[in-house]
Amino acid sequence: MTTALLSVSDKTGIVDFAKALHALGVRLVSTGGTAKLLSDAGLPVTEVAEVTGFPEMLDGRVKTLHPMVHGGLLARRDLPEHMAALNAHGIGTIDLLVVNLYPFEQTVARADCTLEDAIENIDIGGPAMVRSAAKNWKDVAVLTDASQYTTVLEELRHHGQVSAVTKFQLSVAAFNRISNYDAAISDYLSSLQADGSRNPFPGQSNGRFIKVQDLRYGENPHQQAAFYRDLYPAPGSLAVAKQLQGKELSYNNIADADAAWECVKSFEAPACVIVKHANPCGVAVAATPAQAYDKAFKTDPTSAFGGIIAFNRPVDEAAALAVSKQFVEVLMAPAFTPQAMTVLAGKANVRVLEIALPPGGSTDWQRGRNMMDAKRVGSGLLLQTADNHELQRADLTFPTRLKPTEAQLQDLMFAWTVAKYVKSNAIVFCADGMTLGVGAGQMSRIDSARIASIKAEHAGLNLKGSVVASDAFFPFRDGLDVVVDVGASCVIQPGGSMRDDEVIAAADERGVCMVFTGVRHFRH
Repeated sequence: MTTALLSVSDKTGIVDFAKALHALGVRLVSTGGTAKLLSDAGLPVTEVAEVTGFPEMLDGRVKTLHPMVHGGLLARRDLPEHMAALNAHGIGTIDLLVVNLYPFEQTVARADCTLEDAIENIDIGGPAMVRSAAKNWKDVAVLTDASQYTTVLEELRHHGQVSAVTKFQLSVAAFNRISNYDAAISDYLSSLQADGSRNPFPGQSNGRFIKVQDLRYGENPHQQAAFYRDLYPAPGSLAVAKQLQGKELSYNNIADADAAWECVKSFEAPACVIVKHANPCGVAVAATPAQAYDKAFKTDPTSAFGGIIAFNRPVDEAAALAVSKQFVEVLMAPAFTPQAMTVLAGKANVRVLEIALPPGGSTDWQRGRNMMDAKRVGSGLLLQTADNHELQRADLTFPTRLKPTEAQLQDLMFAWTVAKYVKSNAIVFCADGMTLGVGAGQMSRIDSARIASIKAEHAGLNLKGSVVASDAFFPFRDGLDVVVDVGASCVIQPGGSMRDDEVIAAADERGVCMVFTGVRHFRH
């Protein structure tokens, strides 16, 4: 390796890397601000303009788009005619390229970003060089991220060259970076409206995901599967979970774990959520994780067998002991005490996931939420903004003569939060900060109501005085009558039905209070 070309927007680690290359006898070629930085650090550096014989121009837009650069990157060393062409035109080879691109993604993420700002941060020369080097990976090592510096230096120091395996991996990483960069540009530009605003649904959708792991199979053994994460995963999301112990996660484990984690982190108080087949089968809040688990488990001990359990507080020894009495597929929490891990070590197959709660902030990303939901249909994709609506007490209306007490109102808000994560049609009975019966995924809302009451009965739970959440409005009074017949004293629902007056009148007739939210939570 004789020559390296360094041209970076993000200068992190570049001086130390360049010093190490110089110490190994590598000639340094650079551009603009990078060249100045290296020169100021006392390193001998050749400006690209000296190599090309042509000055930088157009505010730096044209500097590396030249045969003296791309010839040195693209020439195959194993083809005599390529090397002869270089010699004929006085072009030297470039053996290592270090480029990271203008910060387009960071620029357009700013609320005050203008179209002019975005255009000026579209890199042209950088991606062109990266593509040239990545195409000719057998002869050129191309680095597009500071995290790659250490590996390359170690190989150069120990072997005098970068291995073919590493160069190919660097080439793949380079093409992936260019792909993501171009996708970000496409997403931004095709989202712009005539008035300068941005449509959340661009004219072309460019998914950008990175594989986390291959999975043994999909929903069923005859299906293949893999788990991918967003290019920039939200803090506090399942994609950044750390597995502390247990068997490899399956496709269904991941899907159910996401449902449990999204639900449990919705609560401020210590909470436990038990999920089975993507539906919460037991949810509770309490003073401690162990108490929350005990209440959640009581909702449906049968369904909890082999379930996914999530806590929004660190799991201590008491909670671990309680959970370890049951068969659990996945256990997840923000942290686990050493005593808890000692207990769980006796359940070696239990998949234990540690996920820090999101830091919070003004954006969905900062709060660990998806901004978009996607669903595949035949040769198409349905995209929607994620259901991140948070109900506030000020949103509620009280159409019935009887109004809820403060205790009932707290349980209603709890029940509404749970219902948001239950498959439609969803009916959730609650009392004292715990679920009593959950009806999910039925074609008829009245059937969900009946199933929820039957499950409560089987669990030995009394529904008298309970509250009920319905994820969508009651189209007729019959659904209301079913929940009142088994003991419900208060109902929370969106309202908005053509027969709201009929349902309200039925509630007044039955002596129960009803609360309208004005928003529904279908979950298909």
